[in-house]
Amino acid sequence: MQPHETISLVAPLLWCFHGVIGTRAGKAGEVDDAIARALAIGPDSTPAERTIDITTLGARTGVPGRIEIWFHRVDGHWYLTGMPGPRSWYANVRAHPRFTVHLKHGITADLPATAVPVDEPTRRRVITAVLDLQNRPEIAARVRQRQTFGDWFAHSPLVEIVFDVEERPTASSTHHDQSPNQSEGLE
Repeated sequence: MQPHETISLVAPLLWCFHGVIGTRAGKAGEVDDAIARALAIGPDSTPAERTIDITTLGARTGVPGRIEIWFHRVDGHWYLTGMPGPRSWYANVRAHPRFTVHLKHGITADLPATAVPVDEPTRRRVITAVLDLQNRPEIAARVRQRQTFGDWFAHSPLVEIVFDVEERPTASSTHHDQSPNQSEGLE
């Protein structure tokens, strides 16, 4: 898939972001294009392109907290996951599923979203794609300890990111029109 094809898959979703973030970055078209580029991550994306911040509400305190985290896109959907083990952000989104994604590569934008639990087949696909990414030489050099699929599958936090605008009927077109090579793994 070429970069312009990736952006075209995301573009129907993005007209809605204009209302979410306004025109802070300039003209609405420029905002949409920058958001499309920031969300159009794939297996060849750099660590910087995968890096976002999220703000969640504390599970026990309800106090907002912001952290830096990687996000992933698999089969046209966005996900948050992490190394196996307990994670505060995961406890937070389980208690309070509404959170904010802060884009910071190519554009600064705050996108309201909901964390949605995933089923077992989705969990298997996403974790497989994430581990495939971790095994790439340029990423493997940054990872302290390799984890097995079994550890990740059993113990890693994982939620789908559903942006508020995806719930609008016109946004459903972002999840079809994939080439056969995209149907499995990271885009």
